[in-house]
Amino acid sequence: MLVVKKFGGSSVADAQRVMNVARIVTDTYKEGNDVVVVVSAQGDTTDDLIEKALEINPRGGKREMDMLLSAGEQISISLLAMAISSLGYPVISLLGWQAGFQTNSTYGAARIKRVDPERIRAELDKRRIVVVAGFQGINKYDDITTLGRGGSDTSAVAIAASMHADVCQIYTDVEGVYTADPRKIPSAIKLTEITYDEMLEMATSGAQVLNNRSVEMAKKYGVELEVLSSLKRAPGTKVKEVTNVEKMLIKGVAKDDSVARVSIIGLPDSPGIAFKIFSRIAKAHICVDNILQSVGRDGTKDIAFTVPASNGDEAVQALKEYCEAKGVKALECDTNVAKVSIVGAGMETHEGVAADMFGALSDAGINIQMISSSEIRVSVLVEKKDADRAVEAVHRHFLGD
Repeated sequence: MLVVKKFGGSSVADAQRVMNVARIVTDTYKEGNDVVVVVSAQGDTTDDLIEKALEINPRGGKREMDMLLSAGEQISISLLAMAISSLGYPVISLLGWQAGFQTNSTYGAARIKRVDPERIRAELDKRRIVVVAGFQGINKYDDITTLGRGGSDTSAVAIAASMHADVCQIYTDVEGVYTADPRKIPSAIKLTEITYDEMLEMATSGAQVLNNRSVEMAKKYGVELEVLSSLKRAPGTKVKEVTNVEKMLIKGVAKDDSVARVSIIGLPDSPGIAFKIFSRIAKAHICVDNILQSVGRDGTKDIAFTVPASNGDEAVQALKEYCEAKGVKALECDTNVAKVSIVGAGMETHEGVAADMFGALSDAGINIQMISSSEIRVSVLVEKKDADRAVEAVHRHFLGD
């Protein structure tokens, strides 16, 4: 079997945990499997590097930031390779470009164009364990690029897809996918399985156990995913196309407090306005989530939408000139908000789910600012200070104590 394993920053945070990961990897190797390991930067290394950069130059440029941030994974892979070697097993570490990751040139949020795994295959043929730096690749200019937050998950799935791996295991500091963050909601239930679509909605809605791009790629290429704990040997959660028919209605409640709401008040109510607004956001490479447009009145209308909090100011700058020319009353960015979502494929065939969610929030005295939904998700925007209470109230209503 070919097994791809990915370990996050908390799993390799110190020497003891690096040795623990080395034992997990070598146990799989001893069973006769080919093993490729994808590793993130240790602990808070990426945040520490960002802080150092901001101390020197707050506008240092995205290319140089990618060059800097890629160093975190380089440290992790070399340390893990040394740990595996100390246990007496053949191993080699590879940077993203050495492992064949070709990306576009969007520094800080690069997209993988292709993975050429010839070097990985050659090393596996020598019966070596291959340790790959996640989160990074190289563009057509031979510049180092990074894939954005959670990019190591995407790196692991990309390798699994390109090499037709038998399984891709994502190791974290929790035992699998839960109905809510077990560190905040003690009554959260560990799921034995979840569909790709449900996991994608959970990840997009703020559940940090898996990166949404990695789930999207796994679904597209049929990669079998399993979420496990690196700290405790226990069965995890399988992410697959179809799960048990006797499934619970709601699979989980997720929170994302790293969002910003951009509001445009007093736009001219004329055809093409929405296109002109969101085409500017797209050109700035900013992803938009919830969108709310008011009914036109007195020749004007209002539009509000959410973006990642890190892109809030960029979104305002992208729209500022156009909005000033159109004479809008206000262009505002509010980061004091959070998105709370319920996810479950069973929602498609059950009426009243949204009403139940809104009722739970009402009973808890929490005001809803915006609402969006899909066939298997309902999301609301609330004040950030109310987010944890909202998750607790909704989880209690649907999944009990």
